[in-house]
Amino acid sequence: MRIGQNPAKFVNEVAQPAKITVAVITYIPFLGGYYAESLDVLKLCLDSILQNTDLPYDLLVFDNASCPEVRQYLRELHEQGKIQFLWLSDKNIGKAGAWNILFGGAPGEIIAYADSDVYFYPGWLSALVRVLETFPEVGMVTGMPLWSPLEYSDHTVRWAKEQAGVELQEGRFLAWEDYWRHSRSLGKTEAEARQHFETRQDTCLVFQGERYYIGAGHFQFVARKQVLQKVIPLPSERPMGQVRALDIALNAKGYLRLSTPNWWVQHLGNTLQGADFAASIKQEKREVGRGKGHGRPLRNKLLRRWVAWLNHQTFQWLYKAERGEN
Repeated sequence: MRIGQNPAKFVNEVAQPAKITVAVITYIPFLGGYYAESLDVLKLCLDSILQNTDLPYDLLVFDNASCPEVRQYLRELHEQGKIQFLWLSDKNIGKAGAWNILFGGAPGEIIAYADSDVYFYPGWLSALVRVLETFPEVGMVTGMPLWSPLEYSDHTVRWAKEQAGVELQEGRFLAWEDYWRHSRSLGKTEAEARQHFETRQDTCLVFQGERYYIGAGHFQFVARKQVLQKVIPLPSERPMGQVRALDIALNAKGYLRLSTPNWWVQHLGNTLQGADFAASIKQEKREVGRGKGHGRPLRNKLLRRWVAWLNHQTFQWLYKAERGEN
């Protein structure tokens, strides 16, 4: 039986979401090994969003079953009003699985997506939205000069060839410093990066006097929600490894994939040490007394493989123990 009337019936309006949703997926299962600095990286990521975003937005964080320390930090930001939408999953449904939920349920008309290891420079959002509004039928815009395989952007190449007022350019446009700046954040050695750098070719288009790299990154992009909703559900059988499905689907449906010539974002990886811009804050973010050699790339391939195997086995044991599996 109801007693009285719900006071909400007499409220004539509700808060409306912002036009843009900045969405971040987090997954930090424990604070050790590969993930030892991941919480610091996450804090730097979210701080840069809060400080450097220049358009109205709502911040949405989807946590894919992180450890209690990470969730406590996210809850604190939510209680402070810095995170408008905090979605907590009790199990890891994979990156693509989280995308399916984000793309279907984010409240904004535009989704500015990023992994939790991306840093944002001042003015990043308006710069990327401007690109989104400049080109017709844009699928993804990534905010940094980026080389990516053309097989996932062949529609963009065809569009550039056929479109009046657009010039297609092929050659060597990406400077080594820009290429290495991103490659080092992916864990590549300088030798590995140089080998690929010397054999690759860039494909760009020039429109309204501005050069854009053809291709985009699935670690960070801005897109219209109505476009992203046309490609879901994406397959999600593993935590990672199926993210190319997004690139393939947008390309197949005839959407452009572009990257900007300027650095509006920076991929960090799992450590603060790799990014040049973080040099000034690295010492205050790291724990006092950590060894000088921490994070130094391992040059010996056999040793690297052994460490990677050991890290994987440790993670599997911890993950299964957390879930109560044998």
